[in-house]
Amino acid sequence: MQSKDEQIGFHKGSLAVLAKEQEAFMQMLSLVQQFMQAHIKALKDLGVDIEAEMKKAQTAMKNQQKQEKSIDERLG
Repeated sequence: MQSKDEQIGFHKGSLAVLAKEQEAFMQMLSLVQQFMQAHIKALKDLGVDIEAEMKKAQTAMKNQQKQEKSIDERLG
């Protein structure tokens, strides 16, 4: 069994590692968002209506979810 001081050290170390992981994740997320914005801008410059495309994708996803739910209900 570990002593209280060992347990405290373990948890503090774990938090330090997780904080670094969180920082790296946030940097990665920032890069992904920058790339997405660059692609959105390029599509807009090419005349693509991003909002209309997003609405189409959302409608398609909703329809797919309804179909999956219907299948689940029939099987369940």
